[in-house]
Amino acid sequence: MQITERTEETIPIISINGDIDLENSPKLRDFLKTKASQKTPRLLLDFAGVNYIDSSGLATLIEYFQSVQGSGGKLALASLSPRVKNVFEIVRLEQIFSLYPDIPAALAALKT
Repeated sequence: MQITERTEETIPIISINGDIDLENSPKLRDFLKTKASQKTPRLLLDFAGVNYIDSSGLATLIEYFQSVQGSGGKLALASLSPRVKNVFEIVRLEQIFSLYPDIPAALAALKT
């Protein structure tokens, strides 16, 4: 799994390429912990390169979400494949996470 970061309109966009599974989720967890400790107010995760996410990956995202919720942090997930989006829907996490079809839609939502 590769994690790359760029900034657009002051919002960090984190592109993830590869599966978010038991083997790779610790890498993502460490990355997100750094963002949480920096009190990053808004964060966009680009899932265009993610074909699979398991429960450990979901737990990593939930952990980050909970850690920034108290400080008013916002998290948006963009460009989920139908397969990955289905995982979020099966466990009803689309009710917790903000899922967007693409990066422009997620950026627009994070600006509000």
